[in-house]
Amino acid sequence: MEFKLSLLALAIAGTLASPIALAEKSESDSSQKNQDAEVFVVVGELTNFAVTYTELEKYQAQDLEDIFKTDPSVSVGGSIGVAQKVYVRGLEDTYLNVTVDGAPQTSTLFHHTGRLSIDPYLLKTVEVQAGAGEATSGFGALGGAIRFKTKSAHDLLAPGESFGGSVSAGYFSNNGYKTSASLYGEINENWGVLGSFVVSSNDNMEDGNGDEIYGSGSDRMLGFIKVDGNITDNQTLSLSYENRNEDGEFGQRPNWPTLENDPLYPLEMQRHTFTANHTLSQSELLNLENTLYYTQADITQDGPWGEYNGEVNTLGFDVRNTSNLSQHTVTYGVAYRADEAAAKSLESGAAPAVTEEGDVFGLYVQDHWQITEAILLSFGTRYDYYKMEQLSTGTKIDSDGFSSNIGFNYQFFDDWRLNAGYAQALRGKQVGDTFTISSYTINPDLKEETSENAEVGIEYQRDSWLASATVFQSTIDDVIDVESGQYENVGQLKTKGYEFKATYWYEDLTAIASFSSVDAKLNGQALNGYDHIGIGNSRGDTFGLNLTYDVNPDLEFGWNYVYVADLNNVDVINDYVAPGTSIDKPGYQVHDIFVQWYPLGSQDLNVNLTVSNLFNEYYRDHSSIGDYTDIPGFGRVSGVYAAGRDVRLGVNYSF
Repeated sequence: MEFKLSLLALAIAGTLASPIALAEKSESDSSQKNQDAEVFVVVGELTNFAVTYTELEKYQAQDLEDIFKTDPSVSVGGSIGVAQKVYVRGLEDTYLNVTVDGAPQTSTLFHHTGRLSIDPYLLKTVEVQAGAGEATSGFGALGGAIRFKTKSAHDLLAPGESFGGSVSAGYFSNNGYKTSASLYGEINENWGVLGSFVVSSNDNMEDGNGDEIYGSGSDRMLGFIKVDGNITDNQTLSLSYENRNEDGEFGQRPNWPTLENDPLYPLEMQRHTFTANHTLSQSELLNLENTLYYTQADITQDGPWGEYNGEVNTLGFDVRNTSNLSQHTVTYGVAYRADEAAAKSLESGAAPAVTEEGDVFGLYVQDHWQITEAILLSFGTRYDYYKMEQLSTGTKIDSDGFSSNIGFNYQFFDDWRLNAGYAQALRGKQVGDTFTISSYTINPDLKEETSENAEVGIEYQRDSWLASATVFQSTIDDVIDVESGQYENVGQLKTKGYEFKATYWYEDLTAIASFSSVDAKLNGQALNGYDHIGIGNSRGDTFGLNLTYDVNPDLEFGWNYVYVADLNNVDVINDYVAPGTSIDKPGYQVHDIFVQWYPLGSQDLNVNLTVSNLFNEYYRDHSSIGDYTDIPGFGRVSGVYAAGRDVRLGVNYSF
């Protein structure tokens, strides 16, 4: 039985479609069959979800927070773009395998900034797998995976067109603007090319109290080119290059507040990514997907001790094949990745760069077995071998092991489906945060981190309803963190919780409600974003409601609401506070609305009005660092308040 990803289900539910909700793709989508590999998983399926480019356009997404705002199970803290970090079930994105068109985004440049750098303008879809999952999830996916997929010329050309382009401009009342231009077309009947250039800028924003958020302004630039097409009738190739740059003047620690008279320091972050994706569909037995990638990311801060630079280079490949054997769909492959992290002072006469090197090799296999029409079984395993060397001390670490999984879907009634899964994942020590690479040594007896994730969920679908409920529990053993100036195994991290999702659609109205409750603890103590930087953070129970209404084919309204409950008595556990010290995180609620209008009766001209944080809520996101300022000696430690109301007016013209 063939399972395909339903674009309708993605647009309606914002979640990975289930087998009972799957529909045949439209003719226009079928033309893209060879351009994008289909995604289908069983283990943890009900808590996985996807965001499409249409959702990103409606809310004029500008950063990571905007990308994930419609799903409460994923949160983003940091407020300021360069400082934003993504959390899935309380775990920081350092525990996720994050890729852009298959190219992993690895390591950390500076622990006071975010690890991920992406512009929503480029994106076709964003897929999130919550929790350790199937063997195809990639290296070190202890907490799950995020897959960013970019657009191509074929996604933008209308049927019958061979050339096109678009220009857009946006004004944001909370001190910003954005402009972009794209050209795309067919080189010939088989090949297309897309080129995009995006410039955006903002001055210091204001929070919901009307106070200026000092050190929040920056300038961003994106250049992107992709060439893709059919080598033969059954073979495709895509080549892309992306260059993203962001610079501004920020506080010494961008994820902490900057006071009015504090010094600001120039900081620049950039990423270059080259990706080649190749597919070959020869027969039921031979369906290859090959990815080759290179990423270079670096950060430079002219800080209180002079100009300092950190850089991470990543090179690797993934080669996988899918064979359809009667009732079995088997995917198997080999992957390799090499990372190099280096840091150095750029001041005259400074010492040479301090460097760490690491690589990982993996083999994996995953089988989807349609036992009966009602029962689908998934099982697989992967073997990974990690090596890492800290060149300054000569310390070498290696580790290896297997990560297995099993899960099933059981359609026990026409409208009801049971989903359950268990998965393991393993990760050895990887290259570290470049800004602290010379500060910490590594215990030569360091063990690899291992995780176990178990989920059970039930789904109901009938007529205009799609609803699911899932409970999950995850355990990560031998967590690696710094202790007394050295990387050590510091204990066990347990995450447990539950999620509810419900979607209802009637004619031109779609309503999506969701609820997420997560309890994440390291050695029995709740995670917080200061003591557990690079590991995770705690968040109050989160409820979300999203409504969209199509007045007519040319006019659409939408409203997104997020409520986060109070979270009190979060443990503070570092060496500088008395036992039993805790902080509170006040709850908050945020409303966003949009109006999208096509005044010419076609998609050639799109006018969009979005109001983010409609009622000017004054709050600090729970996924930012909490407020430690009442604790003696911690008067400067807290997260940055979120931006206040932002009225965004955008116009896009396509030709």
